[in-house]
Formats: sequence, C-alpha cells, structure tokens
Amino acid sequence: MSAPPSSLFRLSIRKPQSTRSLISMIFLVVGFLEFSTPPPYVFGYLYIGAVLLASARLSRRETLAVSGMAVFLTLLNLVVPGVAEISLVTLANRTITVLALVVTGVLSDRLQCYEAALNQKQLQILAQSQLAKVREDFVSTLTHDLKTPMLGAIATLEALQQERFGSLNPRQRRTLEVMERSHHNSLRLVETLTDIYRNDNHGLELHYGPLDLRDLANSVMAELTALSLSRQVTMRLTSGRDHSYQSCPLEGDALQLRRVFSNLLVNAIHHCRRQGTVEVEIVRRGDRYQVRIRDEGQGLDETDLQHLFERFYQGTSDRQAKGTGLGLYLSRQIVEAHHGKIWAERYADSDAQGSQPLGAVFVFELPTPVQESLPISARSPQSQS
Repeated sequence: MSAPPSSLFRLSIRKPQSTRSLISMIFLVVGFLEFSTPPPYVFGYLYIGAVLLASARLSRRETLAVSGMAVFLTLLNLVVPGVAEISLVTLANRTITVLALVVTGVLSDRLQCYEAALNQKQLQILAQSQLAKVREDFVSTLTHDLKTPMLGAIATLEALQQERFGSLNPRQRRTLEVMERSHHNSLRLVETLTDIYRNDNHGLELHYGPLDLRDLANSVMAELTALSLSRQVTMRLTSGRDHSYQSCPLEGDALQLRRVFSNLLVNAIHHCRRQGTVEVEIVRRGDRYQVRIRDEGQGLDETDLQHLFERFYQGTSDRQAKGTGLGLYLSRQIVEAHHGKIWAERYADSDAQGSQPLGAVFVFELPTPVQESLPISARSPQSQS
C-alpha cells in the first residue's frame, strides 16, 4: 500500500536539500511577481513562507540568510525595474513588509534556540532515566545476589550454634555469635540500601494504622537490650521532666516507625560512652509528638548538624563507630513521609561547668491524630461517646 501524496511531500521536505530546493522555488515565484509588477504591488509578504520553512528545516545561519535575502529583494524592487516613481505610500508598504520579515526572522531564530535547548533537556532527561533504570537494575541484582548467600550463611551459623554438627566449647560459641551478628548487620545494610533506592525512585509506601509511640519505643528498646549490655550502656524511657508514663496514640506505619526508633537507638548506643545512658524522651507539644533520643558521647560538630541526614554522610567529628550514612537518611525519608520532621542538636547540661556538650540529641516530631488535637468541644458527638 503506497503512502498518500501529502505524506510523501512531508517526508521529502525533511531533507535539507529538498528544503533548499523548495525555498529556491518560493523565491523564484515571489521574485517574478515582485519584479514583473510595479512597486506599489507588494508580494514580499510571501517570503515569510520561505523564512518559516528554513526555520523548521535548516540551520540558524541559513535561516538568517533566507531572511536577509527576502529583505534585500523586497527593498530592491523599489529601484528595479525602475518603471514608476516611488510614492510615500509605496515606501510605507515596503517598510512594513520589511519589518514583518525581520520580526519573522528574529522569532524564528529564537524558536530554533528554544527547540535546541528543549532537545538538549530531553536528551538529558532520557539519559538520566536510563541511568536510573540501570542503577535500579544493578541494585536489585546486587542485593538479590548478596542476600541469598547471607541467608544461607546465617542458617548455617544457627545450625552450628544449635550443635547439630557437634558440641561447641565456649570460645567457639562466642566466635559463632560474633559471626552471626556480623552477617545480620550486613543483611540489614543490604535491605536498607534496597529500601532507600526504592523510596527514591518510587516513593515510600506507608500502611497506616493505630499505634502507640511509647509502646513502640519500649518494644524496640527491649530488642536492643543485648546490644546495650554489650556496650555497657543503659537505656531509659521518660515523658519529660516528671518522668510520668502516659500513652501516645498515633496513626502511622508501625513497621517503618519502628525502623526509625531502631536506627536512632542503635546510633545512640554505638556513640554513647561506656557505662553511659541513652535517654528516650517522648512528650507532646501542641498538635505534635516530639521524640528526643540523647546519648552521652562526643557530641556533634556544627558542620555535622547540617548534613547528618544526607545520604552516605558519615560526619567529621571524633564520634566512633562510623557507619554508612544510610540509617539516618532512611529515617528522614520515613519521618517526612509521615508529615513530620527530624533533626539533630548538640546537648549541654546546664549543671556542667562551661556548658560543655555531653553528647548528641536526635529529635523527630510527628503530627498527632486530628481527633486528638481538637479541643473536646470541637470533636464530633461520635468521638465523645
């Protein structure tokens, strides 16, 4: 089935040589009309078609050349063939025609610049999307290839600890415990890396449900008891200066908020001094819950406070147990997805001499449920019953 004549015409003028031939034909026809008639008859407006065609198919230099040639021929018709006296009206018509050709040429040139910039941006976006796809495929493949042997190694270590392959002496058991803990840390790192890249590319998907921040903190602290004991660090949960205990109901994703508590508490335990205390304070400030996790470590530099929650940032202070910089970044993703905010502060005890910093404080805030934040008189009758 052959293509229609109109399609063949459009395909033919896409080639520069065909476009130049078509423009030459336009100049010949318009020039013939111009120079075969007296100057009062103005056909120069028809040159605009050649200018627009050059703008769409040829380079900027050729477009400007076509525009200049059209202006020159329009003005040349004032003196060639010279068969009539030039009147003021004729001069005015020719001037208006020249201005129209100049404006068309300038706008066509700007349009070409905009199209070139747009094409460049489109190429950059395409390259970035392809790079993101390659990166996502790489991370997916890498994490899959890493998780499989790790899970197998952890299962083997657990079998050895259960003495399925023979009895163990205390030294061997301690060695296996260290190996298993190391494999679990590596597995958590791989899973964190996968989650971060998935969140960056597709957004963080939350599964909201009722929870209690205090119960969540208690649960995570219980899971980290072994780590705190090994580091000789005491963990304490309070509700402000009065140390009173009260519930903190909230609508959120319990699994993701558990990861926030875990990341911040593990970070605090690792950076706290031996026989120090990690204090978790949960208070309500207006329509928001504020969670403050303080350690008794080396403190934070001012530079660290500005960049701590950036991806892969590890800090410049002397705080020990440097990590990958992913845990705090993931925590920021989760808190911000809950419409909250997270930051770090330097801690100074007012009773300490010179108010020297005695560690770091990591703080995050989460909005309270709407019904909880309203005064009793503003709640619906169903919520009051």
